[in-house]
Amino acid sequence: MHAAVLDLDLHIPQARSLKDKRAVLKPILEGCRRRFSVAAAEVGAQDRWQAAELGVAAVASSAQHVSDVLDAVERFVWSFPEVEVVSAERCWLGP
Repeated sequence: MHAAVLDLDLHIPQARSLKDKRAVLKPILEGCRRRFSVAAAEVGAQDRWQAAELGVAAVASSAQHVSDVLDAVERFVWSFPEVEVVSAERCWLGP
């Protein structure tokens, strides 16, 4: 079993409230879950209007498949013009 987590720090320049921020993040998180069958959530900066930290986890029988899925998720997030990806960090879990 292979598992990895993708940690994404985002900047949302047009957000003027937490409601605006959630409106931008909701389609990103739901799209990740639906298209790539991963666990995805906002895991940090929840009280800041223009910042977000997303966590995406994937588990598979091969490391290559996990890597391919997280690469696709990262490209998917980059495709949203409403957000700027400040950083993306991958962490492998397990022995």
